[in-house]
Amino acid sequence: MDSSVCQAYEDEIQALEEEIRLLTEKYEDIQQESTFFSDEEILKSLKSFQRETQGETRGHESPSDLKAQLESLETDLSFLMKFTGFQFTSHSKKTVEKTRNRTVQKHRLSGKCHSLSFQLEFQLLETEDKEKVSTVVTDLSIIMESREDSDVSKFVSRTEEHGNLLAFFRSLSTYAEWYEHRRRTFLHFK
Repeated sequence: MDSSVCQAYEDEIQALEEEIRLLTEKYEDIQQESTFFSDEEILKSLKSFQRETQGETRGHESPSDLKAQLESLETDLSFLMKFTGFQFTSHSKKTVEKTRNRTVQKHRLSGKCHSLSFQLEFQLLETEDKEKVSTVVTDLSIIMESREDSDVSKFVSRTEEHGNLLAFFRSLSTYAEWYEHRRRTFLHFK
């Protein structure tokens, strides 16, 4: 082979490697900045996707299969919301620091549990040692509707200190459910 031909191939390989690197970075940026969208935005995106993929479904799932999957996921989500009482209204995630074996992500989450609104802000520290991955919640901040109940504010303070999200969601679910029962009972007697 001629050296100029080899050089042309090497230049093309380098250009393709650079393009792959740029696309990988773009993909990671998109994955890091996730948010929940309204039903209207999801439907618009789905319709746009269907228009783009008409005729390009060879070897891929058909739009009707994707629509069935989406409907199944929406049914599952609806069931979980009714079962737990949680309805998440927004979520955002941003990567603050990323190294070979350590990742720090900042999350913001807001929603309602029955009739009680809440907002969470926390950092998720993920470390990887050989074959073990550990995840720790740090800098937890919980904002809830102002309630006169001092036990709730004590609970929120303890949860923020310990960074135990699972305990927070379990306790909030039970408290919010009984809060609704108490509220309806008192309304009945007024």
